[in-house]
Amino acid sequence: MSIQNRYEFLYLFDCENGNPNGDPDAGNAPRIDPEDMRGLVSDVALKRRIRNYVQAAYDNKAPNAIFIEHLTNLNKPIALAHEKANGSVPKDGKSTKVQSKKARDWLCANFYDIRTFGAVLSTGANAGQVRGPVQMSFARSMDSVLPFDIGITRVAKTPTSKEIKRDATYQEHVEWEEKQPEDELRTMGRKNLIPYGLYVAKGFISANLAESTNFSDNDLDLLWEALAKMYDHDRSASKGYMARRGLFVFKHVGTDTKPEQRVRQAKLGCAPAQALLDIGKVIDIQNNKEAMKNDNETTPRRFEHYTVTVNKKRIPNGVELWIWDDTTGRLEKEHPNG
Repeated sequence: MSIQNRYEFLYLFDCENGNPNGDPDAGNAPRIDPEDMRGLVSDVALKRRIRNYVQAAYDNKAPNAIFIEHLTNLNKPIALAHEKANGSVPKDGKSTKVQSKKARDWLCANFYDIRTFGAVLSTGANAGQVRGPVQMSFARSMDSVLPFDIGITRVAKTPTSKEIKRDATYQEHVEWEEKQPEDELRTMGRKNLIPYGLYVAKGFISANLAESTNFSDNDLDLLWEALAKMYDHDRSASKGYMARRGLFVFKHVGTDTKPEQRVRQAKLGCAPAQALLDIGKVIDIQNNKEAMKNDNETTPRRFEHYTVTVNKKRIPNGVELWIWDDTTGRLEKEHPNG
């Protein structure tokens, strides 16, 4: 059974001495908003980490397999879906409406990221497209960030094809290396990073769209688990130190005394997203000037340089606030119903 409630969530994470999301149009430098110099992390980057966590946790097996994997051909699972659901791949990939639906339903049943985020499934044998119930915004840093480009020394060298042929044998590589001056066996490199940034992403989950993919409560629990733990399984030298710093979930439950009307309210929602997600309303994040002063800093350099507060009085009626608790390892209800 698909989820029966609408949700919004705020996701806080930070990056220390790393590149949280490189921009390929800017030499892979950290993404920034040029108007206010605040850092950006794309929704695609966040979804990739969720996919990676689910893939690691469930060994990439149905019903929690991952459709968009690294270095794969997306038309391959679409063809498999037609074979499983329709007996064969339609001629020239042109499927009927019924064939497309059967293949699409099979893909939703077997791939977690299709049930969650949706997918375009018309690139090969047509299986239509899926609009996923879970969507996320670009994450934005609370303060401006200063990208650096730092030079590093590499104490080894990769010779070019002009220096030695690509099909050279091991012995030829040994002979070439022995002839090189010592200083020429070192090279220089570059690293892009920011000293520190606290980022906030906003998420939206539609119960109505969940019906078309059968996104269930179990799928939802896995999403919260992935958001809470994904950075612990995504370490690399380029990312520096990244960590989840907060997961605040707003669950719409309704207020009406009539059960059927309350179910309708829970699906459609009891408050606009901006009343829940705008910083300074229910969740407020401010610079901790006292902590910065104690560290002789004028700009935030660690998470303790911020204070995160919850204003329970501003939670609308018909909405519950749930917060991830590291002690219990799950979401805990912070406020029952506004």
